[in-house]
Amino acid sequence: MNTIAQVEKPRLQIENIFWISLVHFVAIFIAPFYFTWDALVVCLVVLFTVSPIGVTMTYHRLLSHRAFEVPKWLEYTLAVFGTLSAQGPILLWIAEHRLHHRYSDHDDDPHDSRKGFWFAHMTHLFRHKEFEDREELWMKYVPEFASQPFYRFLNKYSILIALTLPIGLYIWGGLPYLLWGGFVRVALMLHITWFVNSATHLWGYRNYKTDDNSRNIWWVAMLAAGEGWHNNHHYEMQSAAHGHKWWEFDFTWLLIRGLEMLGLAKNVKRPMAWKKSKLQASASAL
Repeated sequence: MNTIAQVEKPRLQIENIFWISLVHFVAIFIAPFYFTWDALVVCLVVLFTVSPIGVTMTYHRLLSHRAFEVPKWLEYTLAVFGTLSAQGPILLWIAEHRLHHRYSDHDDDPHDSRKGFWFAHMTHLFRHKEFEDREELWMKYVPEFASQPFYRFLNKYSILIALTLPIGLYIWGGLPYLLWGGFVRVALMLHITWFVNSATHLWGYRNYKTDDNSRNIWWVAMLAAGEGWHNNHHYEMQSAAHGHKWWEFDFTWLLIRGLEMLGLAKNVKRPMAWKKSKLQASASAL
């Protein structure tokens, strides 16, 4: 009997192979010849603003898990910001992430870590999956967004929207800004995101017992703005904070808290682990 995610059609996903190969080829073999310090600064600034705000905070915690709420105008603005990250169609991104949580490290997980590091990291992207190819399958995972014309527009024109950023960088700073703020930045962003799928399901420590292989890794958390506290996240998927211990720094949580303090975020979900620790501290003080 066919499973949803892992039974693949006998053909390569040429589009993914082409774009991933192009980005890496340009980043490794062409961009170094156009290196400038200001281009490197642009690369890092764009990397550590677009990804934490657009992907980690918006695609992941706001839209995929509804860990907090913001006004609709801000939600749409953040969604556009996330599209600039060049991580593919927004609705498919959310649907596949929800599928991952439903079947994490089981047969229908689209990047099942039991198949090894490289499969979980990137090679699962190189073949067609029935789940991705059949819109009626993945649309079931995003009904609240699929009914909104704005999100369907973003999903359909995601590539064109994402291209506006490197074009703008080229207009601003020429070829060095395009190569470093575009290609090098995207290559780094992809691997940082992929480490969450691979490394944090293979190595690291666990605060909680879950029915998957999720782990916590500090260096992934630093690179991915808090996403590396992955075992915490899989234990409480809807929590807006992924760092549960005092030393588990979560930059994205600080962004969300900032929005909450400004009155722009509400119904922010905190970890139950924090509530339990407070109750235990209160009980011991009695």
